Order: sequence, then structure tokens, then C-alpha cells
Amino acid sequence: MLGLASILLLGIGAQWLAWRFRFPSILLLLLVGFLAGPLSNQRLLDPDNLLGNALLPFVSLAVATILLEGGLTLRFQDLKGAGGAVRNLVIIGCPVTCVLATLSARWILDMDWRLSLLLGALLVVTGPTVIVPLLRHVRPSGMVGSVVRWEGIVTDPIGAILAVLVFQTILITESEVAATAAAIAGLMALVVGTLAGGLGAFVLILLLRRNLVPDFLHTGVSLAIGIGVFVASNSVQHESGLLSVTLMGILLANQKFVIVEHIVEFKENLRVLLISSLFILLAARLPMEELTRFDLRSVGFVLALIFVVRPISVYLSTIGVGLNWRERVFVAWMAPRGIVAAAVAAVFALELGAVGYPGSDRLVSVVFAVILITVMVYGLTASHLARWLGLSEGNPQGVLIVGAHDWSRELAKALKDSGIRVLLTDTSRKDVRAARMRGLDTHYGSILSEEFEEFVSLDGLGYMLCLTHNDQVNSLACLQFTPWFGRASVYQLAPEGDLVEGEGGAMSKHLRGRDLFSSELSYWDIHARFRRGAIVKATTLSDEFDYQDFLNLYADEDAPPIPLFVVTEEGLLKIAGGGEALAPGEDDTVIALVQPEESEEKVAAPGPTEAALP
Repeated sequence: MLGLASILLLGIGAQWLAWRFRFPSILLLLLVGFLAGPLSNQRLLDPDNLLGNALLPFVSLAVATILLEGGLTLRFQDLKGAGGAVRNLVIIGCPVTCVLATLSARWILDMDWRLSLLLGALLVVTGPTVIVPLLRHVRPSGMVGSVVRWEGIVTDPIGAILAVLVFQTILITESEVAATAAAIAGLMALVVGTLAGGLGAFVLILLLRRNLVPDFLHTGVSLAIGIGVFVASNSVQHESGLLSVTLMGILLANQKFVIVEHIVEFKENLRVLLISSLFILLAARLPMEELTRFDLRSVGFVLALIFVVRPISVYLSTIGVGLNWRERVFVAWMAPRGIVAAAVAAVFALELGAVGYPGSDRLVSVVFAVILITVMVYGLTASHLARWLGLSEGNPQGVLIVGAHDWSRELAKALKDSGIRVLLTDTSRKDVRAARMRGLDTHYGSILSEEFEEFVSLDGLGYMLCLTHNDQVNSLACLQFTPWFGRASVYQLAPEGDLVEGEGGAMSKHLRGRDLFSSELSYWDIHARFRRGAIVKATTLSDEFDYQDFLNLYADEDAPPIPLFVVTEEGLLKIAGGGEALAPGEDDTVIALVQPEESEEKVAAPGPTEAALP
């Protein structure tokens, strides 16, 4: 019980520390696993003794679940402009990687040709267990995120099947027989995986469309069918299960018959738990003697994969597919290996060792060296490279504002003038046009439409403010975009029903974003303040004029100043609300709603009315 609990506690603890200190989670998971396993004097965690014969089946089922979730996130609409790159990375990149990795293993590691080919096939995979956490950390812009995610998820089953085919040829001595057996096995894996995945998707869609499964069982049934498809497919043809669950997820994600978003959300939460547990088990299971086998040849082989094999593979795969040089460089620098390579290598090493194949014991140590070094190299450098290439912002401070009405535009203009990127979206053409005339970036359309995320780039935006007069629209928008921005960065104005006692109009807190500005300040309260002449004022504080001086200057018994935002000297945005008080310091800029002094009212006298604007 202590061992099982420690896996979960250590995994989630490492994930939290990675989030808290903005560090790649995979690296911390490996470090914690090593400390609990081979680097511990008393080996606090020993997965083989803890789980015994259930270890590898658990790893296989966990990887299958992760691939099913990965397939559910792959939508064909994300491939617009990137489909050619993904296609070539699979059709061209996989064979090139396999060949070059095989040659590297033969010349650098001095393995025999068959074992080198097996290692080359194993290292075709990258996989969602490592790619997805890194992409969440880096948050690349444009199409490169979709390209890398699609490649990682699709190549996982391909690499596993390819490795199985090579493994079968190793056990067969006659070359003609081996080639025939490999061809038949490859065709069988493709047919069985496709049929099983398609059947699983069809059955689940049929059950949900005919309402044969209650809502509270949707996620459970989908997971059970996915696991059943994986096991059944593997029973018919070895390692075809990974292909079947990946295809099942892709088919479910792109069909139009039933809604699967709630299933995807459950799978995302489950994926975090599984990835955390798998990497703790992976690192803790590594014997100490395997760490001592890391020599210069192993390091040289991994460096060849990083600096020669991957760049050549990506270069040949991305010729004429619409990626610019920056995007091609980033894709070439994203090929960490993870759980699938480790699990398959462990199984093959055991089976080859059982038949006495020479050199098979080295397979695991080399694969672990690849996993450890690639995760460290890519994990520590990917975010810096993306920022240097202009493909990512490490800590985006931009604001997406829902609602482009008059006082929303005032807030947006003050933020923009203070150096914060702002994007306003609204369904009112008049309000959007007025915002554009003030030099603000806008989008005309509903924040709740399916097309919004397709046509609007959220790169550089780290916060969401819902400022419409419709509390329900504000809440729905917050719910829809919480997965992207995070619950701590999604705000909405206090619902009007919360402020009316005795009418039972309060909206459930779990169905909305954080309170913006104040839990006692609704849309109509701010609207009334503007009607009485309030303005949005941005003031930079100094040693001579601090925050208290600012509050005293605009003190008004009937309309006290309302602090809205603080932009720090470093350009970081702080938003009032969520129960947190602003504490601006010297050289910070305070943006507040204030009642202007007489001199300011004369200067700020309005010009032509908005109704007169074209």
C-alpha cells in the first residue's frame, strides 16, 4: 500500500513542482524516480517487487489509454496547412530515422546488424507521454504544435509494430523466410489494428447516439471499450493494439454524430495521472548497474540521434510542405523518447536473453540512455529555442476580452497603452468597428462558436476577461477556455444574481470563472460608474508618489477608485479579483476606474458620438 501510494504522491508532487517553478515536468518525474529507486540507499521504490508480473501489463494498458486520449485530441481541422508535414514525417521520416539510427548503432555502438536494426526501429517512436507535457510547457505558436503532436501520437504504434517485425526476423535465421514472415505480420497488424479501431469507434458512437448508456457512464464505457479493443487486437496480432486505440481515438474526435468533449476531458485528467505514474516507475525500475553502463559510446550514439538523425529526417520530410525555417528547426529539435520505447525494449531484451542472443542485455541500457539524455536536452532547451525562434512566449501576458462595448474598449486601450497585448471579440459589428477605429485588435464572432479557435490565434494571450452583460455567456466562455488558459487566469464579472438577496439567482461557482475586480461589482455597476463620468486612469508610481498617494488623490465618498490592473516594471500583468489584493510597488503602473478631477474632465471631454462613426 505504501509503495502504490508513493507512486501517485511522488508523481503528482513532481508535476506540481514543475508547474510552480515553470520547469519541464518530465525531467522532475525522472529525477524523483531515480531518487526513489536506484539512487536510494534502501531503494524506497522497487516496481518489480511491488507489481511483479503485473508491471508490464500495467504499463501496456496505461500506454494504450494515453494513446486513446492522444487520438481524441487529433482533429483534422488542426492539420490545415500542416497535413503535408505530418504525412511526410510518417511516410518519409520514420524510414529515414530507422535507417540512420540503425547505421549509428552499428558504427558507434558496434552492435551486430540485426540488433542495430531492432534498436533503430524502437527509436522511431517519440510518443505523447513525452511530447504532450513538453508542448504544454512550451506552448508553441502556429502549426508546429499540431505537427509535433500528430507525429508523436501517430508514430508510436508505427514504431512499436516496426520493432515487432524486426524482432520476429531476428528469431528466424533464413532471410527469405524472415522477410516473408515480417511482411505478413506487418500486413496483419495494419488490417487487425484498423478493423479493431474502427469497430470500437462504431460501437461507442452507436451506444451514445441511441442513448443506450447513461451520462454518468459515458467515460467509463469509452475507457472500457478502448481497453477491450487494445487487448483483443493484441491477442490477434502482437502490438497491433496501439494502432487500434490510436485510430479509435482519431475516429471519435472527427465524427459529427455524438459529443465526446466530456470524454476527452476525463481522459486528459487520467493521462496526467498515468504519465506521472509511468515515469516514476520507469526511473525507479532502472537497475543501478544500468546507470554505470552509460559510456562515451552511448552518449555519442544519443548525440548522433539529436544532431544528425533527427535534423536529416525532418529536413527530408518538410521539403515543400509550407513550414518556414524557424518551424522546421523547432520540429527538428523535438524528438524525446519515452515509455513505449522503454517498455518494448524491456520485453524484447528479456525474450532475446531467454534464447541466448548475444548482446541483448545492452539493449535496455542504450534505450534508457536515449530516454534520459533526450528528455534532458529537449526538456531544458525547447522553450528557450521556441522563444528565440519567435514561436512561443514563455509567460504570455496578453488578454482576451469578451465584449467590445464602450467601457470595455476603455479598459483595452489602457492595457494596450501600458504594453499589454489585447484582443477583443464580440458579436456586435458596431462595437467591433469602434474598437478597430481605436487601434485595437478585434475578432467579430461568437466566443462560443466552434470556428473561434480555428480562426483566432491565442498565441501570446495568457488571460481571459469576460465583460459582457450576459452572465450565462460569460460563464460558458470561461468553462470553454479554462483548459487553455487555466482556471487561475480566467475571469468574469460578478453575476448580477449573486448581488440580489432573496431571489435565488446566485450562479454556482464551479460553473463560472474567477470574480473580476470584485465579487460585488457587476457589469451594470461598472456601466453606471461610466455613465456618471468615471474614466480609466493609468498611473505610473514612483518613490515620491506611491500607491496610497494615488488612492488619496482620487478618493471620493460616492465613487471611490477601483483598482483594475497593475502592470509591473518587468511588463507582467496583475489582475484585481479572485480574492487577491493588488500591491503595486515603485515603477509599477496602476490602471484604475476613478472619478476624474475637474481639469481632467475638460481634457477628456468626448468628441463625436460613436453613433456618428462610419
